Amino acid sequence: MSPSPQASNKKPRKAPAEKAAGVARGRGKANGVAQHNGDGGDPVTLFEVVKLGKSAMQSVVDEWIESYKQDRDLALLDLINFFIQCSGCKGTVRIEMFRNMQNAEIIRKMTEEFDEVTACHWSGVEMQIGDYPLTMPGPLWKKFRYNFCEFISVLIRQCQYSIIYDEYMMDTVISLLTGLSDSQVRAFRHTSTLAAMKLMTALVNVALNLSIHQDNTQRQYEAERNKIAGKRANDKLELLLQKRKELQENQDEIENMMNSIFKGIFVHRYRDAIAEIRAICIEEIGVWMKMYSDAFLNDSYLKYVGWTLHDRQGEVRLKCLKALQNLYTNRELFPKLELFTNRFKDRIVSMTLDKEYDVAVEAIRLVTLILGSEDALSNEDCENVYHLVYSAHRPVAVAAGEFLHRKEEQSQRKSNSHAGALLSGDLFFLCAQLHEHAAYLVDSLWESSQELLKDWECMTELLTEEASALIELMVCTIRQAAEAHPPVGRGTGKRVGFKFAGKYHSTDWETNYILPLHVCLCLVYAIPNSPTPRTQYQADSEKVANLLQIPQFFDLDVYSAGRMEKHLDALLKQIRLVVEKHIEVDVLEACSKTYSILCSEEYTIMNRVDIARSQLIDEMTDHPHLCTHSSQQFVFPQAEEADDDDIYNVLSTLKRLTAFHNAHDLTRWDLFGNCYRLLKAGIEQGSMPEQIAVQALQCSHYSVLWQLVKITEGNPSKDDLVALRRVVKSFLAVCQQCLSNVNTPVKEQAFMLLCDLLMIFSHQLVSGGREGLQPLVFNPESTLQNELLNFVLDHVFIDQDDENQSMEGDEEDEANKIEALHKRRNLLAAFCKLIIYDIVDMPAAADIFKHYMKYYNDYGDIIKETLSKTRQTDKILCAKTLILSLQQLFNDGIKELARRFALTFGLDQIKTREAVATLHKDGIEFAFKYQNPRGPELPPINLAFLEVLSEFSSKLIRQDKKTVHSYLEKFMSESMSERREDVWLPLISYRNSLLTGGDEDHMSVTSGSSSKAGSVRSKKGRPPVHKKRIEGEAARGRSAERGWAQMVEGPDGLELHQSTQQPGRPADCVSVFTF
Repeated sequence: MSPSPQASNKKPRKAPAEKAAGVARGRGKANGVAQHNGDGGDPVTLFEVVKLGKSAMQSVVDEWIESYKQDRDLALLDLINFFIQCSGCKGTVRIEMFRNMQNAEIIRKMTEEFDEVTACHWSGVEMQIGDYPLTMPGPLWKKFRYNFCEFISVLIRQCQYSIIYDEYMMDTVISLLTGLSDSQVRAFRHTSTLAAMKLMTALVNVALNLSIHQDNTQRQYEAERNKIAGKRANDKLELLLQKRKELQENQDEIENMMNSIFKGIFVHRYRDAIAEIRAICIEEIGVWMKMYSDAFLNDSYLKYVGWTLHDRQGEVRLKCLKALQNLYTNRELFPKLELFTNRFKDRIVSMTLDKEYDVAVEAIRLVTLILGSEDALSNEDCENVYHLVYSAHRPVAVAAGEFLHRKEEQSQRKSNSHAGALLSGDLFFLCAQLHEHAAYLVDSLWESSQELLKDWECMTELLTEEASALIELMVCTIRQAAEAHPPVGRGTGKRVGFKFAGKYHSTDWETNYILPLHVCLCLVYAIPNSPTPRTQYQADSEKVANLLQIPQFFDLDVYSAGRMEKHLDALLKQIRLVVEKHIEVDVLEACSKTYSILCSEEYTIMNRVDIARSQLIDEMTDHPHLCTHSSQQFVFPQAEEADDDDIYNVLSTLKRLTAFHNAHDLTRWDLFGNCYRLLKAGIEQGSMPEQIAVQALQCSHYSVLWQLVKITEGNPSKDDLVALRRVVKSFLAVCQQCLSNVNTPVKEQAFMLLCDLLMIFSHQLVSGGREGLQPLVFNPESTLQNELLNFVLDHVFIDQDDENQSMEGDEEDEANKIEALHKRRNLLAAFCKLIIYDIVDMPAAADIFKHYMKYYNDYGDIIKETLSKTRQTDKILCAKTLILSLQQLFNDGIKELARRFALTFGLDQIKTREAVATLHKDGIEFAFKYQNPRGPELPPINLAFLEVLSEFSSKLIRQDKKTVHSYLEKFMSESMSERREDVWLPLISYRNSLLTGGDEDHMSVTSGSSSKAGSVRSKKGRPPVHKKRIEGEAARGRSAERGWAQMVEGPDGLELHQSTQQPGRPADCVSVFTF
């Protein structure tokens, strides 16, 4: 019950003109709607004053304090109505209610007047159902929340020296807020909890100040008492004792208030059903523990935060973590947090994997702060965080990178090691363990360890010693600095780096001058048979390929601007030595790309690099077995006359030329002619090693593409087009011959090149205003199409056991199986593209579609996409292809495959009606195509196919079902409609599927009712209001039947037309079969 008013202390109420805001505020509402003085006048209620925030909060509080001193009841009534209105309640507490009713009765009365159905209005702002000021959207209400909290804080601060100790104001407010916080109305509970928690925070600040004053008073008292008797001031001691006693009394009162709020509100609301309320409680208790750690930072309060770490809402878990971060940032508090850390550490570490990314980020940051506590985290805990540097979510990865950096620094301080040791601890372990993902590791560390990662001198030192696994780390660091964006799969966010040619353009000695020298040094070590004593990277293609990526990120202008041509020559020399010593594809492609970048026309060093590249190509093309005049020296002798050295020399040269031809135009060396003659001779003899054939095919392919580039970029003459067509035609013929090669790699290479060339030189070549290239268009003949299809069937749709046997007994591990499946998927995708773009005839897809179910796990997505694209090209032909694939699998149990095909038609029956009708027509014809040789009384041989066809009946609209049924009856004899044996079930099932959803009676196994009789009965039973429409439908149905009959005789089969929909008639009731 509210404290009893003290009438003797009240002053007479002022006249309206003399009042402050107090009395006006209490009566400034009509039916719960705030009122203004005049048009656009000043706000007259405390709620409006706080909401608008036009006045300084301290002046508002001072005004209220003045009114409280004049009349405590009216001022408190104003404050009570303020809390009620802030909750969105339309009711108003009257002075009589305040004086005569208990808090519970007042709250019950306000709850009855709390209108959650009708929208509430304040100053023209509408609140929707269920909204109240704390949940309202918009900047006005966001500002209100801030002002609301500030008002409570300033109120306690201004009253801390007198009013809060009068045992009236605080008792009344705390009692009201406690009652409201226990209300069933969410708005009351939410608003009062926020007010109580902010009130508690303000009281904690008062208690802290009192504690400080007590300590100061105690020190003054001790200092005065320790003085000698002659100098001691007894009066001062008495004053200090009195002051200390007064402060202690005030401290006790404040603690009683805080205990009331904590036990009456916090303990119940920190586990409220509403997440926002729980979050408020946890956020504020974190403030108390940080502000007044001596009183609140103990297990009695920490346990509430620890328990709430398991909250089901991410918002609340996030508040817990942030509250703990504020505590762990102060190392002086670690001893008080030791028990909490031991108890809840496992939970905090597990939250680094939280499903809410924001929570996971804050959990990692908290774990990083816990690192400051010695031995608080085990090695296992740290490793769980380490691996998050590879997370696809960049904020999580960056937070984990910060943790890793702090952990490495901590280890360095313990071991007193140099800075380079950071790269040899856990960071090195992570890089070595998953070095193929080093780009993600570098991106994670970029914001916290950029200086360490860019320590090229230290990197090079480690590379030339034993830390060779850091090569990938170094390359990724340089790429990150140059390209300034995260790796693939991570959100970009803000820019994370800089371009070498930007910020450090020819002014940063370490980046532009020292780094190229370090790379040259590393390349020296990377070359086999190098004259240098250190040869750690000999024949290690992976490391060399990684090192060769670094020059691609150089600021190449520095070579000319800094007069560093000799260093460029040194780099080119090292790259040339790498080309001469290595034949691995990755290394050669890296060299080729590096030459391509160095030869860019935008750099002045282009001529110098171009000369070096031309000299290198000249040496390679001067190989005796590749020269025109001596090519027959290798290919024409019998296989036993060619030794291993000859084969190795030709293969290594071809690999180098192929790698360079990929990125460089080498047509002036006529590599196509040499490779073509090599292939022709190998085909005639049948003795060419498979790797030589594969490389020759690839090199020839690049040559053809470079010739096409010249044609398309220039103004070709007729002779140029004829010459290129002759080259393409001859190469296609060679590839087609290679499809019958005994070596699988050769066949696969030839197949892929054929698919690529047929795609490039298809009818799409002349699109975009390039009609002049029409002579270069090639349409594959049927023989070539069949060979391509047979290759797919023989090499793609194979069982795993067959594949293992074809591997000559070699046992494949899981990685090899995945790689083999990836290769087969590429083969199938290449052929399917030819079907989709109408280069290969669509009926060839029937042999692909029929494997949809059997190989669904391996190729289901490819086949489904092919089916979808072909339907977009030609719906009718696609339907015919589907029925053809079902016919081919007729004897293999294909009902499930038919069901899958039916699903691909989608839900829009109007768009697919023509294709579905054609499918049914072809299926019916196939089912009755061959009569049973044992007599007409037995079902046709393919009658069972109707059971498969019934899977597509649901895709027919109702009117088309009637027409298809009529077409079916044309193939049925009178005796067939009366048969009920099991062998005739496919026909019965199919007829029933066509009658489902229509008006006709179904044909049953026991009933001999005909569909025609059922149709008549159904039509007669319809409401008279639709009689005219029914007659029209019947006429159209008869017309459709005649159309189907003529369609059978016609050469082009069924023809469908879109008819105009009549007003008021659904589209599916309009017959579309005409003739």
